[in-house]
Amino acid sequence: MSDGDVPDEPRSPPASQSDAGLKKLSPYWYPYTTMAKERWLGREILEIVSTEFRDRSMEYYRYALESGVTTINGKVAKPDTVVKNGDRIENPPVTSTPVKIVLHNKERQFLVVDKPGSIPVHASGRYYRHSLVEILRNEFGFPKIYTINRLDRLTSGLMIVPLNADLARSLSGEFVNGLIRKEYIARCKGEFPAEEMVCEEPLLTVDRQMGLNIVHPEGKPAKTIFNRLHYDSVTNTSVLHCRPMTGRSHQIRVHLQYLGYPIANDPVYSEERIWGTNFGKGGVDVIPCDHRAAPAPPAHLLSDNSPEALNLKPSHDTNSPLLLTSEEENDTRAKLLPRETGHDIGMGSPVLLSSEAVEIITRLRNMKDEDEDWSRWRDVVFRAKGSLAPKDIPRAPLPPQNKRKKGGPSLPQTPMPEDISLAPQLTQAEALARLSQMEAPSPAVDAATGTLYCSECYLPLHPDPKPEKLYIFLHALRYTTSLGCFETDIPEWAAEGWKWDQA
Repeated sequence: MSDGDVPDEPRSPPASQSDAGLKKLSPYWYPYTTMAKERWLGREILEIVSTEFRDRSMEYYRYALESGVTTINGKVAKPDTVVKNGDRIENPPVTSTPVKIVLHNKERQFLVVDKPGSIPVHASGRYYRHSLVEILRNEFGFPKIYTINRLDRLTSGLMIVPLNADLARSLSGEFVNGLIRKEYIARCKGEFPAEEMVCEEPLLTVDRQMGLNIVHPEGKPAKTIFNRLHYDSVTNTSVLHCRPMTGRSHQIRVHLQYLGYPIANDPVYSEERIWGTNFGKGGVDVIPCDHRAAPAPPAHLLSDNSPEALNLKPSHDTNSPLLLTSEEENDTRAKLLPRETGHDIGMGSPVLLSSEAVEIITRLRNMKDEDEDWSRWRDVVFRAKGSLAPKDIPRAPLPPQNKRKKGGPSLPQTPMPEDISLAPQLTQAEALARLSQMEAPSPAVDAATGTLYCSECYLPLHPDPKPEKLYIFLHALRYTTSLGCFETDIPEWAAEGWKWDQA
């Protein structure tokens, strides 16, 4: 270790509310800005939003757009606004295990971080302040960080984070050229063979909304080497040492599933409700099929007033549970949106999907809806409210497009409010002391239905998940790079004799 290496003791970020192993923040708005992606060009923004995201109902997305909270090139966008090349789109609207800085090399300007499972690396979807990038910036006080590799949200473990652009470019090249040795620890179902196993099946992303990947002949080359460390007969699980030789999305998770030993608590690739009793062993059928069906809610939520179906009504036909509201509307409306007909399944796939793949994605989506108490099908509180009115957001005019620096902010930087400015890093004892003095904001209640909802964006709230449901048994243990070899502690779930409470 050089003089520039400063091994930090584990530190907790500044206090936010912690409740039963969960870290919480009060509801807040933030401006989300993006450039138009190629797959969005020539499409109406309501169609784009409703096929890229599924957390809210179709009617809510239309309501939010009509409220004027989304702009394109600084002008308010309406549901039928068509997105064009070069458009800039702006939209205002975890476990309590802390992020740990394992090493801060001040001389060579990089961090070695132990990321907990449950938080994403970058802000996305419903995660903004609870993302690794924002935690390092706002809670640990590093103004400039460069992420060069990414762990899945559910995956814990080691990340190397450069603090300057030159080092970031150099390390990125090492990752791209396969010069970095990556080692992971996983706990899988079943008794994994004692001998080394190698999986070299190609991988393909077939659904962007769910982030689903499968083994497919049209996929990208991938290779993973597995060695068993020990087997636990009590839980019928094995702890493995995994060496991914390539860096495909969900590579270890999908390769283990293909071999018949999925990660034991993986909510996607180890779920019988999605894959059936063989859990996807050996892959899925790849013969193309163009059949799709409109999404349907559970029977107790099927009604004439569903917020998820803009132009559909219930039908007694079980094969097609939703129909157009009338023949007259069929004549006047140019088209149904893909999400209303089920054709959003496969829109992001580079290949035509098989009927088995379509059924798997459908079951995965339904399971997610059920786990969230079917909130998008009960998304009706906003009907009794006024337009959305985001507040306390620093705003400034958009800069001329030719003055926006590549890779730089799309909005001029404005001072943050004093209450969320950077603060000195707290010790774990100081953070815990503050927690006892904090109170969570109470959710609002819909008097008509008794539904709890967020008073800011009217999102129906569902019960808190158990902390152990927010991560999987997959941990980035060790990276060997030109900077040296770095590793984290072995997670507790990988120890021999560890007791797994599956209640």
